[in-house]
Amino acid sequence: MKKYIAEFIGTCVLVTFGCGTAMLVGCDASFGGGYILTALAFGLVIVAMAYSIGNISGCHINPAVSLAVLISGGMTFKDFIFYVIAQILGAFAGGGILLGVFKLGGIEDKTGGFGSNGLGGVSGSIVAGLIVECVLTFVFVLAILGVTSKKAGHGSFGGLVIGLTLVLVHILGIGLTGTSVNPARSIGPALIALITGNTAPIISVWVFVVGPFVGAALAALVYKALEKEKKA
Repeated sequence: MKKYIAEFIGTCVLVTFGCGTAMLVGCDASFGGGYILTALAFGLVIVAMAYSIGNISGCHINPAVSLAVLISGGMTFKDFIFYVIAQILGAFAGGGILLGVFKLGGIEDKTGGFGSNGLGGVSGSIVAGLIVECVLTFVFVLAILGVTSKKAGHGSFGGLVIGLTLVLVHILGIGLTGTSVNPARSIGPALIALITGNTAPIISVWVFVVGPFVGAALAALVYKALEKEKKA
């Protein structure tokens, strides 16, 4: 149970600080400051959580990462299901915190949807959105699998590498889809937006579930193949 609670807390923190930063400073590609701050916020949360709950749950805080770990044989199907449930609930809780803070504080949400992901950067193209999310997640998860491999030897630097990789994919992806690479991170804010009457994020949220899952699965399969080749 402790590892599920850890995943709940970690995902809640990710949405609160990552999406909260985007809401506060804006993440329009034309405003470089807010763009970079948002990318850094998501990455730094991963660093912070990796060194605080990583020894408890592995700090997946992302259903796509959990899927890759499942495919790689690093967790049971039962744990995968409960991890995903905890992650989605954590993301929803994070969105709820932002709802309370921004509504009660009368603060403008510069994203218009609690940091939800969207297809505006790819002109509404579902195919383009799926490709972007698949590629970004593939790179992110491949880095995770590599740095957490017992043969990697990165030791205590693993969390930092993973966090910086998340910053990297955000730098490209924010202007395209807002960068999900994490189904829970997309579902939570989309549900909060729906509660407030904004239906747009929930309509396209499936893209940010399918894309990351496909990218993560491909990363897990490719990494397994590369490891086998190395052994040979």
